[in-house]
Amino acid sequence: MAVTINDIAKAAGVSRTTVSRVLNDSGYVKEETREKIVKAIKELNYTPSAIARSLSTNKTNTVGVIVPEINNPFFGEIIKGISQVADEHNLNIILFNTDDNREKELKALQLLKGQRIQGIIITPTYPEDKFNSEYLNTLENLGIPVVLIDGHVNYFNFSGVFIDHIKGAFEGTWAFIEEGHKKIAIITGDMDSRPARDRLTGYKKALVMNDISIEEKYIFYGDYSHESAYEATKKILKMDDRPTAIFVMSNMMILGCMKALYEEGIRVPEDMAIMGFDKIDSLNIIGMNISFINAPTIEMGRTGMELLIDNLNNKSNKKEIKRITLLPELVLKGSEKQM
Repeated sequence: MAVTINDIAKAAGVSRTTVSRVLNDSGYVKEETREKIVKAIKELNYTPSAIARSLSTNKTNTVGVIVPEINNPFFGEIIKGISQVADEHNLNIILFNTDDNREKELKALQLLKGQRIQGIIITPTYPEDKFNSEYLNTLENLGIPVVLIDGHVNYFNFSGVFIDHIKGAFEGTWAFIEEGHKKIAIITGDMDSRPARDRLTGYKKALVMNDISIEEKYIFYGDYSHESAYEATKKILKMDDRPTAIFVMSNMMILGCMKALYEEGIRVPEDMAIMGFDKIDSLNIIGMNISFINAPTIEMGRTGMELLIDNLNNKSNKKEIKRITLLPELVLKGSEKQM
């Protein structure tokens, strides 16, 4: 039979309320009385029910995490960083994957609202200028801290951790130029997202600073899917004035790009120089050393979780908003070279 708070109270010779104060660390209890209760807990081998505790305190030791693509290694490493810090603070995680679906994201927020969680870490699927009223109303009525990971929400001022995408794309394009490339194509992500727009800005900035004209024919608009990069690469390879280098703006899209190159018998970098954005472990495993811009994903997850914990520990009514931008790293493996 399970041990109850009443059993502990009887063994320690105190009231049920006093036992509850010790278990929840709330309210004053004399040290002598506290020691009696702790002794009774140990002797009876009592394990508090997380569900019962959440009902009495109106919260759990759980946080919600919402990501758009759980199969993307980028988000897998972010989740790893979040989990590391959560474990250090004895917090549990409820994870939702939205598959880049706006309705699934809204449903996840609504479900989490009823779970008595302490806070939410989210990478929004919604483009910044296309949030609907139901989504915004759900966010407004959550009543718990929200931390953003590499995504923005208009009309709300949330803490968050972001990447300097302009710097990353600028340095990648500059590396191509240093190798002698002047005809550099780019396959963008979804232009409704700020990261995609920032990466395109960084690409253009590097061209301008090197007196290389920006040519629209070399800009191909993708949507972060490998299918969009596959189709864009096929079009690039059919161009009469074909570029000598392709900068692909996500790790998932680089897979589609490489598939198209392989089908056409194009060698890297002998026939075409390639660079990706975000780490591409799957290609490195099979010996395809592709240069890339590396975002510190685990650090992003850890920082996001630390921001949420800081917010939870802030007992004042005025919540401090912190927005942290991390710098990406250029990792050259030879695929950027001009042969």
